[in-house]
Amino acid sequence: MSTPQNPYGQQPNPYGGPPQPQPPYPGHAAPPVPPQPGYGGQPYPPAGGWGAPSPYPYAPPVQPPKKDHTARNVVIVMASIIGLLAFGWFAADVLRPGGGGGGAAYPAAEYRLTAPRTLLDGKYELADDQSAQRQKELESSPVDETDIRDPQATVAQYTSASEGGVLVLSGMHGRIRNPDTAREKMLDGAATADGATLAVPAKDVTPAGSDVTVTCQVVTMAQDGGGTASLPICAWADENTSASVTVVTAATSTKSPQDIDLEAAAEMTTQVREQVRKPLS
Repeated sequence: MSTPQNPYGQQPNPYGGPPQPQPPYPGHAAPPVPPQPGYGGQPYPPAGGWGAPSPYPYAPPVQPPKKDHTARNVVIVMASIIGLLAFGWFAADVLRPGGGGGGAAYPAAEYRLTAPRTLLDGKYELADDQSAQRQKELESSPVDETDIRDPQATVAQYTSASEGGVLVLSGMHGRIRNPDTAREKMLDGAATADGATLAVPAKDVTPAGSDVTVTCQVVTMAQDGGGTASLPICAWADENTSASVTVVTAATSTKSPQDIDLEAAAEMTTQVREQVRKPLS
């Protein structure tokens, strides 16, 4: 006697896994089958055991939000512009014949300016050293009967990931017979640069424990997107070295010029001077 046929076709095994989905159309692959829960409602481990990556990427990985670097880019551009403009004005005026040294003798050359790899306990790292390029400009400038003999340029830009800012060192070393004039004219160059406005006049500051006079001021510069950025600029000059230091961060650039701490800026400039001014020996 023959066994009656099941009119509904083959039935699924109640103890086995669920039926596999079939392709909706010939020639099309079936969709992937998600892992099925086993006993106790726990999912089966993926291929390779627990801890292995799942072969079923149903949810896209979460991407961290992108950081807005607009403020940082403004800082970099502004600091670079003001630092290099200050140097250009300084070189054009202080090295001009008849710079105001009178009959004073030129001092001996004992110190030089350097651009070390890092500054201020490693917080700022060298990003762009333009000393060689600026030296060519000095060599094409007249040097007879000026305040400086044998000038050597040192112009460098530093960036800080931890501080979110930029430091611009802009100056030179040589034999300077009128340091006060050199310091004043460098700040005048920054204050009268194209697009700059002197917001806080130059002020002499002598940081505690230092015998070096540092002069600081604040200028503002217009931004392309509107508004202005505040930049504190400090300068020193001695018989062998003269330089300005501009340190600007996203926080300080948005402050009111009157709220900039010039005492702190002068202290930082003194620290920079100690790290970049080296004996010639």
